Amino acid sequence: MKVIILGAGKVGESLARNLSQDGYDISIVDLNKNKVDELQDRLDIAAIIGHAAHPSTFKKAGADEETILLAVTNNDEVNIAACQIAKNKFSVKKTICRFKDSTYLDCLDSFGANIIDIPISPENEVTSHLKELIDHPGAEQIEEFADGRVKLVSVKVKKTGKLVDKALRTIEDDMPGVDSYIPTIYRKGKPFIPDGDTIVKEGDEVYFVTASENVDAVVNEMRLEQEAYSRVMIIGGGKIGFNLAKQLEDSYKVKIIEPNEERCEEISRSLEKTIVLRGKGADQELLKSENISQVDVFCSLTNDDEANIMASLLAKKLGATKTMVILNNPSYVNILPGFVDSCIAPHRLTVSSVLQHLRESDVAQDVILKMHSGAEAIEGIVHANEYTSDYFGKPIKSLPMPEEASIGAIVRKGVVVMPSSSIELCIEDHLIIFLSNKDKVKEVEKLFTKS
Repeated sequence: MKVIILGAGKVGESLARNLSQDGYDISIVDLNKNKVDELQDRLDIAAIIGHAAHPSTFKKAGADEETILLAVTNNDEVNIAACQIAKNKFSVKKTICRFKDSTYLDCLDSFGANIIDIPISPENEVTSHLKELIDHPGAEQIEEFADGRVKLVSVKVKKTGKLVDKALRTIEDDMPGVDSYIPTIYRKGKPFIPDGDTIVKEGDEVYFVTASENVDAVVNEMRLEQEAYSRVMIIGGGKIGFNLAKQLEDSYKVKIIEPNEERCEEISRSLEKTIVLRGKGADQELLKSENISQVDVFCSLTNDDEANIMASLLAKKLGATKTMVILNNPSYVNILPGFVDSCIAPHRLTVSSVLQHLRESDVAQDVILKMHSGAEAIEGIVHANEYTSDYFGKPIKSLPMPEEASIGAIVRKGVVVMPSSSIELCIEDHLIIFLSNKDKVKEVEKLFTKS
């Protein structure tokens, strides 16, 4: 499959790397010659120097009716124009357009009929992830499947957790009536698939799957039960900071710190209960005067990675309970755990959104969990084909899958079922599969291929 990626920034680079590993025919376009040449040297892709919304660029890239266009530059208007040219002049098969400004999502028809096939908005995804983590104290990462009925949650095991130094099977005794399943555990950075006899250790990063209403109960098994958050401080009154405050202000006590006076006035008029302060996130005296030691969640959400990091480190030192930051540089994501409680990488969310729309099998959701290790979670629909037909009516755990893969949950006719030896495979089961090695995605996808 031919894919043209417009923009060689963090998102474009991540997409090129992931898709080239999956065997796609990739061309990447950017005006920055050095960046394009660097990517071509490192990846098996074609590099084109040119403007993302110019017809000559598409001609160089060989755009045609079999091409999928990924417009992921940092300029929304360029992305829109590129999709219009690609559809109208080159009749490309599909356009996926990234929007930094989510207000464009309300007027897609104004760009022309069937011009933008799939809009994606990292801004909305980031806001949603932040709110999930605030609503569920103790969770490190939360991903949603089956239209929100199923959650895949990562939690770091604390010494005070009820399950520490106990076998996994004892979780059923502690939580009768609460169904959950643990498809993988990361111990000292290395994943393994546990069984009922696995002893949970302090510091383990446990991934569990459960119905959405059970998330807090399972998290509390891994850690000392934590009171719900009530006070939130947000650094940065941009779109993400503003939207997060708007979603939180009815349930939490929220403060926003924003350096720009005009923006402060603008967001204060639009927010009803949030306190808006003018200043910088790394201003120690300001943080102290606003009782940072009593803040439950400190979110640094500016466009400056270094400013976000410094502000969160200062807030933690001054007593904030939990710190969350947005990071656009992938290099920082791997070195900050231990210093910052939660790092949200917008490029990871964008890559996940794009991948699920490129799968040739019947994949409903595809989430990259760890960019550096390639861990993924896939929700796919099982069809009768040469790989599955012999297994219908047999235990679902007998399905042939790579060692690095495990089934986390089944959604059958809208009902969430945890995997066990008694559950048999049925046609059109939704399987949620955890993969610690993305190189095995193609093997798992066979289960979801229509004959």
